Amino acid sequence: MVAQLESTRANSSLTLPHPVEGLLQVFTSSHRNFFTSVIAQALRIAGQGTSVLIVQFLKGGINQGHDKPIQLGQNLDWIRCDLPRCIDTPHLDEAENQALQQLWQHTQNVVYEGKYSLVVLDELSLAINFAFIPEAEVLAFLAKRPPHVDIIFTGTEMPQSLLDVADQITEIRRSHRP
Repeated sequence: MVAQLESTRANSSLTLPHPVEGLLQVFTSSHRNFFTSVIAQALRIAGQGTSVLIVQFLKGGINQGHDKPIQLGQNLDWIRCDLPRCIDTPHLDEAENQALQQLWQHTQNVVYEGKYSLVVLDELSLAINFAFIPEAEVLAFLAKRPPHVDIIFTGTEMPQSLLDVADQITEIRRSHRP
């Protein structure tokens, strides 16, 4: 994560030689995993005053759609798909598909508005692999995002196209030692 320098004083002489563009970080694993380090990073950044959004595309079950975000502190919004269950199969009924598409559309809209400086898109790779969200749409989304927005993707089976445009890739592996 690159910290954006911002001065609240109008007379500040601090300037950067060039603008810092938003980063794309990928955290991937061969198994479904809760990426604790990503959540810790999001909490730390939010605690320092940066606006953060966490979107869990395939998690449901707690009545937490995009219109009912959980707010952790003043700077971190956390939303999930408005479904009664977690998605673990590529087979959705129409209501489930509609809820997932609404979450994806909402996510794109708030990112384009520039409301958040860090956006964590949890398990978006599985949503792509299950053919819920087209890979080309995700690449277009990345290209259109405001330059100050950092994005973190998490999930298994990360598409090669996302790995190709990532600034940082972290692969989580299980270690089996006797």
